[in-house]
Amino acid sequence: MSSKVDFLSWGGKQMKRRAWTAKDVRTLKQLAAKRTRAAKIARTLKRTEGATRQKAFSIGLSLETRL
Repeated sequence: MSSKVDFLSWGGKQMKRRAWTAKDVRTLKQLAAKRTRAAKIARTLKRTEGATRQKAFSIGLSLETRL
């Protein structure tokens, strides 16, 4: 099974965008339910914190600032 990868140009730098899989979303939901910090969730998913927060927002999850 291959995931979709798009290439974007950002300030002269080529960036890859990976599609979110059902497994990624499931992991995001599980870690959010445990009140895991957004940065740690992002590292677990091998994504940026911004991408992780954006996906959480788009599916209605809260990743409010956690101490």
